[in-house]
Amino acid sequence: MVLDIELYPQFVPWCLDGKIHKKNETDDFIEIKADLKVGKRFINETYSSLVLYSKKKDMITVTNIGGPLKHLKNEWKFKEVNNNTELDFSIDFELQNNFLNIIMKNYFNFGLNKITDAFEKRAIKIFK
Repeated sequence: MVLDIELYPQFVPWCLDGKIHKKNETDDFIEIKADLKVGKRFINETYSSLVLYSKKKDMITVTNIGGPLKHLKNEWKFKEVNNNTELDFSIDFELQNNFLNIIMKNYFNFGLNKITDAFEKRAIKIFK
């Protein structure tokens, strides 16, 4: 579900478009280069990411490779506990525009909670 980047606009708040440009899969890894367009109405930005899924570790690492971010690193670590999936998510980012960076940092927890809720609702819809 997390690797279905092109479906993000259907359920992720502020995600306007998701596009996968390249996808390679081996026995151990899935590597994706993708763009996400995020924002609202007239204010939106597109950033490019490298998404790496380690099948052995059951972990997704995302880093930016272009766009309005100075840096981005987020990790999704999945763990099965009592027939349920436990998720540990971490994110570190900084925008190139200092003014927008201050605004984003102030509203970050609100936005992250909305996005987290969207993924949880999507998972319940798909897997239950």
